[in-house]
Amino acid sequence: MLLNLHVKNMALIRELEVDFAGGLNILTGETGAGKSILIGSINVALGTQSFKGFAREDADTALVELVFSVESAPLREKIEALGIAPEEDQVILSRRLVNGRSISKVNGETVPVSVIRDLASLLIDIHGQHEHQSLLYKKNHLRILDEYAQEELGSLKKQNARLYEEYLDCKKRMESSMLDEAARKKEADFLGFEVEEIRGSHLKAGEDEQLEQRYRKMANAKKIATAASEAYRLTSQGQTNAADCVSAALQKLLGVSEYDGEMEEISTQLSEIENLLADFNRSLSSYLDGLTFEEAEFEQIEKRLDQINRLKSKYGATVEEILAYQEEKEKRLQELENYDTYLADLEKHYHQSEAALRQNAQKISQIRKTYAKKLAREITEQLVDLNFLETKFDVCVEPTAPLGADGFDDVCFMICMNPGSPMRPLADVASGGELSRIMLAVKTVLAASDDIPTLIFDEIDVGISGRTAQKVSEKMALIAANRQILCITHLAQIAAMADHHYGIEKTRENDAAVTTIRELNKEERVQELARILGGAKITDITLQSAREMKEMAEATKKY
Repeated sequence: MLLNLHVKNMALIRELEVDFAGGLNILTGETGAGKSILIGSINVALGTQSFKGFAREDADTALVELVFSVESAPLREKIEALGIAPEEDQVILSRRLVNGRSISKVNGETVPVSVIRDLASLLIDIHGQHEHQSLLYKKNHLRILDEYAQEELGSLKKQNARLYEEYLDCKKRMESSMLDEAARKKEADFLGFEVEEIRGSHLKAGEDEQLEQRYRKMANAKKIATAASEAYRLTSQGQTNAADCVSAALQKLLGVSEYDGEMEEISTQLSEIENLLADFNRSLSSYLDGLTFEEAEFEQIEKRLDQINRLKSKYGATVEEILAYQEEKEKRLQELENYDTYLADLEKHYHQSEAALRQNAQKISQIRKTYAKKLAREITEQLVDLNFLETKFDVCVEPTAPLGADGFDDVCFMICMNPGSPMRPLADVASGGELSRIMLAVKTVLAASDDIPTLIFDEIDVGISGRTAQKVSEKMALIAANRQILCITHLAQIAAMADHHYGIEKTRENDAAVTTIRELNKEERVQELARILGGAKITDITLQSAREMKEMAEATKKY
């Protein structure tokens, strides 16, 4: 769950740090106090938004940091699969803006923002105040159903995506192979020329490296001979060569080594040096004897390298690449020479790939239909809890979409709001407030099928009030029994259910507006509820109502 939020230099926020706990964390405040900035900052940290529009223009840097605890073993395994190891069961996720450039880190290690997004998808789920509108779009219905059935669908969908890529590849190859006889002959002639040019050069893998090494040695033979001869002279020839000097020194030491054991050890070391120097001189002498330069051989190597380099400029950067190019073109040439057979094999492969894709899509469709019934039933149960007492909900799965990476199903959420009315697409019936509650029902069902530990609800209570608001608050408290919830709300019924209540305020600091946040104590919670209930003027009656509402909420949570 989310343990700590640290924000610096984001819009009205100079710097704030707040600790969160498990259960239902409620955030309230006046309109314009900075609640949206807080959620926006979290989205920036999660990589779903940029710093643009949030970072303060008068600051050199901006920072958002989130500290998560990782308690469940399955969640830890998923995080480790991303190459991230929680430290002391914690993951610290941060994004910093420095000189117009954002830097993303996980546990202090710089990572691409894509890693931040992948990690965030395992740790937190944010439902914004406008997200319920996504229910109006049928493409999201398929995503929601697949998310609900992910345990059984996951591997099949991955396989379907792979089969679809193979199908598209076959289709593309078929379309590109539809050549007339003149075009085939022209391509075959050109390929034949290329293949024969490479084949006629009789290339061998690694040949170029060996020739280049030999060429460098021969091109610098004079320098090599001069350096080797001078080294040999200094170590073994002349009156003051190294071999004679070492030998003379050794004789001096041997003459006195019997008087001191330490001197005997030093003499042994010098004796080893004398032997090594003798071996060195023999090796160097042998090298000089074998050092030759043949002009004809040098010209032959130079000519061969020129030939190989010309082929490299046309067919590949290395001999291995040139040979691979040759093999590829020989294969294509064979296809053109046996075009009817090749085309028949290609068409057969295309139909086989289409059949395999369709068969896999059929399996996916059957699973979707099974889970669609379960999802509809569970959402209906949740809707009843949210005061949709006589509403019918259905998830319709029809195999009418084009065959693709997701299969061929078209999924549509259907609903009947009133008894006697026909089932109609959700987009044609529900109002904004109803969509908000339906999305809460969907989130409640999906929360039971995944292990994301933290949910954020940003003002999803828009358009509801009264008994419906009370039902929503009870549903929030129910979800919070097993997950951490952060909820920004304007409704007293929801705020009263808080396990932890935070007040967001806008104050003035050095003639500038600044947003702050702090956890409210017991009496401050009552005061905040009274503000939500009564507005600017809080009376004793309003305070009493707020206190009673809080007591009733606590009693409800006990049951």
